[in-house]
Amino acid sequence: MHSAVNWALLGLIIARPSYAYELARRFERTYEGALSISSVSHVYTALATLRERGLVREVPATGGAPRSRRPYEATAAGLSEHADWLVAQASEERRRQRLVVTQLGALASNPERALEVLDAYEQACLAELAAAPPAGESTPGTTGFVSRLVGEDTRLSIAAKLRWVQYARAQLAGAPPATRRAPVGPSA
Repeated sequence: MHSAVNWALLGLIIARPSYAYELARRFERTYEGALSISSVSHVYTALATLRERGLVREVPATGGAPRSRRPYEATAAGLSEHADWLVAQASEERRRQRLVVTQLGALASNPERALEVLDAYEQACLAELAAAPPAGESTPGTTGFVSRLVGEDTRLSIAAKLRWVQYARAQLAGAPPATRRAPVGPSA
């Protein structure tokens, strides 16, 4: 299953069994800015996928609750596969960062352009850091615990990326002249 929305929805169900409409509301609050759903029908589609894969099940109705208000809960397979997916995200994040590094390497023959890209990358990192919640402050839709984890993850990740930007700048500054491209234009 490749849909981040499906995995995020499963995570919400693991945290607290819920019915579809409540899951849609929780999803919007919890993942605001990180993931989005087009409508409540998107939740129903995701729930159908999760149910078909045996990752969630509908809790039998009690007291004549309408079908639309029956909660979903994670199965043992859902708990296991969700944990596996979470662990796999570490290598996926590393793969995405390697793409950035490799693409920057493609600019090594033009250090000036590479430095421009590094500057823009650094500014994006600083903007992300500025938008991170202050230490210990909760953001809407999350618990204090989750906010603290997100804030610390953001601060540590950005700090590492900023150190890498400094390293990459130093490497570009020390690049041998043979890797630098000659100016394009008429010869003198």
